[in-house]
Amino acid sequence: MNKQSHSTQDGRQHSAANPAAAPGGAAREADVIVVGGGSAGAVLARRLSENPRRAVLLLEAGHSYEAASYPAAIASSDILGANGDAAFEWGYRSEPGYVGHAIGAVRGKVLGGSSGVNGAVAIRARPADFARWNLPGWSYTEMLPFFKRLETRSGGSDALHGRSGPLPVRQLTRADITPMQRAFMDATLACGFRAVADFDGEDANGVGPYSMNVVDGVRVNTGMAFLPAAVRAAPNLRIRPDCMVDRILFDGQRAIGVQLADGEQLFGGEVILSAGSYGSAAILLRSGVGPAADLRALGIEVVADLAVGQNLADHPFYYNAYAARPDALGAQSPVIGAKLWTASSGARPEELDLHITATHLFPHEQSPTGVGFVLAVALTRPLSRGRLTLASRDPLAAPRIDLGFLSAPEDRARLLEGVKLARKIGAGAPLAAMVHAELSPGPQAQSDDAILASIMDTVDTYHHPTSTAPMGPRSDPSAVVDTDARVHGLQGLRVVDASIFPDVPSVATNITVIATAERIASLYA
Repeated sequence: MNKQSHSTQDGRQHSAANPAAAPGGAAREADVIVVGGGSAGAVLARRLSENPRRAVLLLEAGHSYEAASYPAAIASSDILGANGDAAFEWGYRSEPGYVGHAIGAVRGKVLGGSSGVNGAVAIRARPADFARWNLPGWSYTEMLPFFKRLETRSGGSDALHGRSGPLPVRQLTRADITPMQRAFMDATLACGFRAVADFDGEDANGVGPYSMNVVDGVRVNTGMAFLPAAVRAAPNLRIRPDCMVDRILFDGQRAIGVQLADGEQLFGGEVILSAGSYGSAAILLRSGVGPAADLRALGIEVVADLAVGQNLADHPFYYNAYAARPDALGAQSPVIGAKLWTASSGARPEELDLHITATHLFPHEQSPTGVGFVLAVALTRPLSRGRLTLASRDPLAAPRIDLGFLSAPEDRARLLEGVKLARKIGAGAPLAAMVHAELSPGPQAQSDDAILASIMDTVDTYHHPTSTAPMGPRSDPSAVVDTDARVHGLQGLRVVDASIFPDVPSVATNITVIATAERIASLYA
């Protein structure tokens, strides 16, 4: 190992083999402590440890597995949310909020994080998403090199896609998806929509198969892709799984380490929070970084009065469910295969605010025929905002999550429009030939009021929480970090995950989170 000394952020000289002492003489564990080994943290651990002079410590609250030895609950692309297994999933539930009922808020608890329990959709945020953020360094053109760097992509153009990155991305074709998903595509085309070959292309308004980070039925999470055995063996990278972080340790306004839930303290030259939109925000709040009044109410000393947790965004999600004809349905894997991405009548220019996904993720016992499918409708540009707060100072206590779904009347109107479109597709040929009966909202729901009542009763989440520590200038009262992910007013502390998005992009967030980590990692020499 190269033991050449180098300078940390504070200018002190030390080596990766022997990090300089922390204040008070305690030994530093690393130059950089990364908290959370998910979609961002695994990327950061790999990229920062590529410099052999930098010592990196990755802390992950969940279990670690060899890249090729993840259990089926994580590895199988047909299992989402680890089937609710508490060994791999945090079990969070939202507050009832505006819709009046709690919603399960699935988050991964494993090396690989939520990339180990998600739908493995590998599609980027749109240029319009970055244009809406309007932040220097964060245009689509500026982000494109990082999107290309992360992937080895089959299909698409070389101008848009990478061919040698850690994450394998496969563009599905009609031959790869199920008979139901092909029928969904054809019924959607019959409604006047165009076919889309690459949802990362210039025009994504239409229907087509997904691109996914799945190889031979295996969901390739970031723990597999970015932390293979050779990377994990690097002498300057240490991974500690089963390691829950309570809070950040500060010396004045400088982060100097972290305290674990069991009281152990670990010191480093810099701390990067990558624990996700719920986890990173909760750690910040327990550390005294957040709304001052809320912190004082819990007896937490205020380090920085910032709007942590105040801008939570996510995609509301409705299940237009069908009982299927067993003789007509056919194969049911992959469970996710094709979608329509389009604009509602209320969409802003250049934005695509509706997803309708043809999925076999359906509790078949709820169908009178013993089998069914779902046209899952998501509003991907919601205006409603939620809030994350602490229930207590206990690091093992779940945070309070109010998703805020559908509180904005525009969101209710646009999601209603999406459900009506899904029903039109479901009633069209050739998909209708596979349908025994519509289950939700059901044939009795004919009026807008009846459909909206069903939406309010059963709305779920697409599991894409963002924006609990958003980027922005210091003059923006909602901003928590700057455009280099540094927490405003503090030193030695960054947040790098979906929590720093100014709002939720109009698609699944995983690939954009990975690209965000690639961009921030590029700032390090």
